[in-house]
Amino acid sequence: MPIDTGEVPADGSDFDVIVVGGGPGGSAAAAYNALNGCKVLLIEKDVWPRDKVCGDAVGGKSLSHVEELGVLPMVQSTPYYQVDSILFGSASGSEVRVMLPKESYEEKGLMSGYSLPRVQFDYMMFKKATEIVKENGGAVIQGFTVKEILSETAGGTTVIKGVSGKFGGSRSDSPILSFESLVTIGAGGYNCPVSRKITEFHGEPHKDDEHFCGGYREYWENVEGLEDQEGPIEIHFVDEVIPGYFWLFPVGEGVVNVGIGMLISEEKKGKRKGSWRGLKKTQKWLINEHPRFKDRFAKSKMVEGSARGWQLPFGSPRKNPPSHQPRRGAMAGAMTVGDAASLVDPFSGEGIGNALLSAKLTSKHFDKTLHSNGFTLEASDAYMEELWDVLGKELSNSKTLQKMMKWKRLTSWFINKANKKKEIGTMMSEMIASKDAQTELWNPWFLFKTLVLP
Repeated sequence: MPIDTGEVPADGSDFDVIVVGGGPGGSAAAAYNALNGCKVLLIEKDVWPRDKVCGDAVGGKSLSHVEELGVLPMVQSTPYYQVDSILFGSASGSEVRVMLPKESYEEKGLMSGYSLPRVQFDYMMFKKATEIVKENGGAVIQGFTVKEILSETAGGTTVIKGVSGKFGGSRSDSPILSFESLVTIGAGGYNCPVSRKITEFHGEPHKDDEHFCGGYREYWENVEGLEDQEGPIEIHFVDEVIPGYFWLFPVGEGVVNVGIGMLISEEKKGKRKGSWRGLKKTQKWLINEHPRFKDRFAKSKMVEGSARGWQLPFGSPRKNPPSHQPRRGAMAGAMTVGDAASLVDPFSGEGIGNALLSAKLTSKHFDKTLHSNGFTLEASDAYMEELWDVLGKELSNSKTLQKMMKWKRLTSWFINKANKKKEIGTMMSEMIASKDAQTELWNPWFLFKTLVLP
């Protein structure tokens, strides 16, 4: 059903916080800052309900935030697929199924993992955020395209002051409306206008093919082996996709999210050249011709209109970064979260958990009283530094695993070893499910002992 977001604020209205983007990261940032006593304007360019291309799996890292914001009961009252394990497949055909730590989550009243369409999950996140924002004196608007990030320069420092845009898209004849704030939070995905403006202001790169992933997704019905409401999600490291992977993520009621993801720098090599269209051709071959998958799809049918491509900015560390890792994601007057901050896990491709974590951090680093004259440059640096302190080791370790997957024999060895050594399977499930990271996962001695020693 449509979400009633209420009246549109008047042109020139002032807010404590403006959030650009109403996905999970933006909705969470709006909700957390509203709960912190801020008057928030949440802006979404689409009109709900709307689809979002993704793998649809929501792991353990997200659950504490989903519960904290009051969304978990909504999720549990709707259809979803209960994820109890992850099946990893190698190019040689070997497989290992790693069970998720279901009991430890059930003790906290949570699920070990779940999978549901983003059109469903994002709807609930946005609906709850709308309630929280409006209850705390803020406003929410849909169908509004941000055309310009407003800024001013004083004393040699450029400060973002708000946004302007209009309803109905770029070709609309609707009037331009402007809104100002003490801080603007960018949550508009890989091409977020706030994120692009931040890197542009500082003369730093926004996109790097070595750290951007191309993705392609379709929904299929009746895929053999994934008909139940509880079971595994599947990650396959096959020749045609390495160092990316081919995934099968059930979302409930007999529907499976089938997709493929690969570094853009790898897509542009050889037969893969052509961005997501190349991925589409590769996926078609995997489904129709690959000996491990063709029989499973023999009686299946693709959901009409579900084929879409998109991009994901990885949080892998950059070599000789011009300033902050993984890239500059804040400045005076602005912060970014989730994909807009380039926080997608480079091994698993999971981004919701890091989006929600960064969203909560924005409410820690912005204080409407302390920053009554605007969010300062020093505060923006503190936000970026804590963000990398919290996620840096995990993202760096994921990048190492991503590099390992380039090598077919190494990948097969890794999967075979995981069959024999429980610690490796546990490590792999942690990286994919994005459960709260444990210190040993990025400890060099632990990795050496786990991967090398018998």
